[in-house]
Amino acid sequence: MSISSTLRKYFGNHLETGEDRLDESLKTRYYKAMKDKVFHTLEDLFQASSEFEINSLSKERGEMSVITKKGKKAFIVITVIMVSPNKTAVDFSVSLDSAIPLNFGYITKLINRLYDKLNKELPQL
Repeated sequence: MSISSTLRKYFGNHLETGEDRLDESLKTRYYKAMKDKVFHTLEDLFQASSEFEINSLSKERGEMSVITKKGKKAFIVITVIMVSPNKTAVDFSVSLDSAIPLNFGYITKLINRLYDKLNKELPQL
């Protein structure tokens, strides 16, 4: 992992997952399920949690935005893309509502916690 990607984990108000991340914990995750199943699973996870509140849903575009209700205030955009039949990618984009650009790894931990919850519900590829 490069120095700049390590610094981004701890400094800054925004972080997102993707294919080209050097940090394995921030890489796109793939699930063996159809897009609608993954989207509904995410929707159920957020609705069942008292920590999050769904801000908006766009099933057609495969996007969902969520805000945190407890702890640090964060805005999360979840993108669900069907790559092939029975293979769906999930990415997170998290922005903290903070005047100081320090997150001390909070965003990375939040993303990993969300992926862990999703891994318990869906088979990962």
